Amino acid sequence: MSDLQRALADIGHIRSNLAAGTLFRGFGPSVMAATGVLALATAILQSLFVVRNDPDMFIVVWTAVAIVSAALIGTEMVARTRRHHGGLADAMLFNAVEHFLPVGAAGATICLILLTFAPDAVWLLPGLWQVLLGVGLFVALRFLPRSIAFVAAWYFVAGAAVLIVACETRQLSPWMMGVPFGIGQLLMAALLHMATEGDDEQV
Repeated sequence: MSDLQRALADIGHIRSNLAAGTLFRGFGPSVMAATGVLALATAILQSLFVVRNDPDMFIVVWTAVAIVSAALIGTEMVARTRRHHGGLADAMLFNAVEHFLPVGAAGATICLILLTFAPDAVWLLPGLWQVLLGVGLFVALRFLPRSIAFVAAWYFVAGAAVLIVACETRQLSPWMMGVPFGIGQLLMAALLHMATEGDDEQV
């Protein structure tokens, strides 16, 4: 390895370490709130117009909601990261994706396994998804505002409660998704607003 390559590698390590220890400002309150409203609206519409106890339709609807929410959050995340983090933007984005991608992959894998090998147990999915998100947020606290711990705790406790209720009914309900995710995303939006208030005006 040449001196130039060694120097570039050292710079890359330094940037990665700086990104890991820097407060991530890529998540915007407005989009988080929008995804919370979307979850609540979806639960209302699904409860009114979709046939109950249809696991396939349940999965399709909430997968679509997850994709739309991820697209909204991701688009704003890229724009805010480039605006707030400058030269560290790419490292900060990679750090955030690296933390949350395994959670999404785990949720999708569990969903596919249950749908394929245990379709009668898909009622476990809402609670499991919420617990996974709570764990992911707890792990990400080192680069997020510390107040987000309340959101992580909410998702973990809500997921456990949903699992308990689901164990009694063995049925899927849109409210098992809409209420936990709606409240969780709105709470996250409020805490992000308080933690990052004034950032946009200072940039």
